[in-house]
Amino acid sequence: MQHSPSMGRRQLLKAGGALGLAAAAAPLLTAPAQAETPRPGTTITDLGPAIEQFALMSGIRVGDTVYIGSRNLTPTRLIAFHLPTRKVVSQTDLGTGHSVQALAADPTGRYLYAGILTKADEGKPNLFRWDLTTPDKPAVGVGRTEDRDIRELAVAPDGTVYAVGGVPGKAPALWMYDPGTGAVTNLGIPDPKATLARAVAATDTTVFFGAGSILAGGDGASKASLYAYDRAAGTFTNVTPTEMEKDPSLRELAVFGDRLVVSTSGSTEPAKLAVMDLADLASYTVAPSDGKVVKNMTANGDLIYFATDSGLHSYSMANKAVAPLAFDGPDLGEIWGLDYADGALTVVSGYGFVGEIDIAAATSVITELGPAGAPVSPQTSMGIAADHRYVYVGGNNVIARHDLSTGKVVNLRAPGEAKDIEVLNGVLYTGQYSSQGMWTYNPSADEQPHQLAEFPSEQNRPLDVCYDAVNRLLLVGTQSDTEGGGSLWTYSPKTGKKSAFINPVDELQLVRAVASREGVAYLGGDNPTTQGPRGTVVAFDPVAGRELWRIDLPLDTGVAALAVHGGHLYGLTRKGGFFVVDLRIRRVIHTADHRAICPGFAAMVTSRGVVYGVSDTTLFRFDPKTFAVSTVVPQINGAWYSGAHLNADADGRLYTMRGHNLVRIDDRPVI
Repeated sequence: MQHSPSMGRRQLLKAGGALGLAAAAAPLLTAPAQAETPRPGTTITDLGPAIEQFALMSGIRVGDTVYIGSRNLTPTRLIAFHLPTRKVVSQTDLGTGHSVQALAADPTGRYLYAGILTKADEGKPNLFRWDLTTPDKPAVGVGRTEDRDIRELAVAPDGTVYAVGGVPGKAPALWMYDPGTGAVTNLGIPDPKATLARAVAATDTTVFFGAGSILAGGDGASKASLYAYDRAAGTFTNVTPTEMEKDPSLRELAVFGDRLVVSTSGSTEPAKLAVMDLADLASYTVAPSDGKVVKNMTANGDLIYFATDSGLHSYSMANKAVAPLAFDGPDLGEIWGLDYADGALTVVSGYGFVGEIDIAAATSVITELGPAGAPVSPQTSMGIAADHRYVYVGGNNVIARHDLSTGKVVNLRAPGEAKDIEVLNGVLYTGQYSSQGMWTYNPSADEQPHQLAEFPSEQNRPLDVCYDAVNRLLLVGTQSDTEGGGSLWTYSPKTGKKSAFINPVDELQLVRAVASREGVAYLGGDNPTTQGPRGTVVAFDPVAGRELWRIDLPLDTGVAALAVHGGHLYGLTRKGGFFVVDLRIRRVIHTADHRAICPGFAAMVTSRGVVYGVSDTTLFRFDPKTFAVSTVVPQINGAWYSGAHLNADADGRLYTMRGHNLVRIDDRPVI
């Protein structure tokens, strides 16, 4: 029977998939699967720490010292880099959370305040204070905001501290810490539709609150918003510049003299910089940048210096012009700190160095923090890929290259995060967060990775990379943090041709997982909103850019991972649900509940005739005939930042994480 490619055909396929899953699910979702003892004969080789560096997420200059907050390291810590000696002279551990994004000094320069990010509310302080007159004594926790993550801090001239941040599923509030009483107070939620706040600044009379939805955008979430909080009256007033209302979020705020400087993160438009008159906030100028983000503002007279993803720039308040800042130094990568003093800029780079730039001479001095005394330690990891020569592991602003013959590890530099990676014919390809598109590295020809292809900047979060050997295309599933939904990218390593198919699942579901068989891409949808289908599987033609068929899974959460073996598509959800689709009849033929070994995010790969999966806790595999699960390595407990990853080399050996270490697993399944 012939069906035209119409809504009738689509509804028919959706209904068939749902009925098949319902029929299969009834007897199989009754009890969690039990983990088994690891099979004797499986060999695990420890390849050492996957990534070692001093990763950072914040920096501020106080006097002649730059204070820097760590990122995705245990424990979280602050270090003090002394500019005259170019040495790390002190440090303090905070002991909670995973990163320090917010730093602010009080007007006297005595106290440094730090706000942390954490994966879950630990019931501990997330606001710390370090007395810089006694740096040998540790920083102390002085308060806790109910918004789990502190993204930015500001200290008013009278010493009162203000904090903003957020927690998933809740609009962010403005928080106040009174150093006199030690009280932390919620001053209110000015923008109930915002999902995150990342900007705050304070004067004697007013606190400025900047929010938006750089995370969890779409589905009615608000865009950039700027509010003025009257400290005496306790009221909020919306003062968002009209030209910034389409941007996803306010990125940063700073007060310079009688001016408030405002910056945004961009999405469908470039990021912007605004200068507002504090005496009349309706009087302002707005200048677009050439980047996707404007942040780290500092000033010298009427010149404002700032960072974008493309480097350093200046803005003249006199002639209202933006200009790039030229100097003789290297690429600065992701910039997390920028301060001006005595004719020079001090830059804190995510690459793990401090740069001192003489503006007039256009010269620079670069000091690597590790050799200068910063504590280098293992970091949580992201994407993994392997071939016969190298294993690559992605992290923050770094891709670690492990030489399998010598054991030598080299840290390659790539801005942002290599969320997922793949190796083809010895060449590395990455999906690079945020809004960095695809990057590549050929160890035979390249000194460092470089950008391969740009894609729509609002499609900012690549999640899964796989190779379609039939069409010879790299396939990348992505999420749009700012607009909602997601996309499928395709790229031909041979021709350089690229395509981006926006919202191939629907406007709410991102593409979290991609698998390929016989030239068809299988897309796993995940819906982070409270409405619509939870997880849809779409069969997609990556050359023609059209849907072939789909199945809406009647599950309570979205797809986490996909893999293909023979005529079957295997899938895991974000809560340990397991399903198998028979691709010939396009129906779900098997489901199971594997929360006992797969409580959250997961990854899968096909190797040696079976499909393997890894979660935060366990490495496991599925029987290709019965689909029963068995444990390969229990309690593997990989130190992942944003979900587990798993890769196999041409010989079928698996690579993943055990704790902070990279491991190779040689498993010989009996089929």
